[in-house]
Amino acid sequence: MNYEPKINDRVQWREHEGWVYSITDEYFTLEVATKPKEDDLLPTHKKHHVLILVFNNEYDNVVYLGHRQSQYDDTYTTV
Repeated sequence: MNYEPKINDRVQWREHEGWVYSITDEYFTLEVATKPKEDDLLPTHKKHHVLILVFNNEYDNVVYLGHRQSQYDDTYTTV
């Protein structure tokens, strides 16, 4: 059965582990790192996000690890 991505899921795909950041019909983005921004060009965004596209034909290779309550939480539960 294919994995069905949900925002804020913690998953592993191949050697990459991270958070499901956004979802489209064709793929989801896997956030694998963040880095503080050094400029203030867009003050609502405080970090750079490193994202990997995981296309829906790869969902069988995604391992669900857990879910976090919000994008501001770095801990997750497996429930």
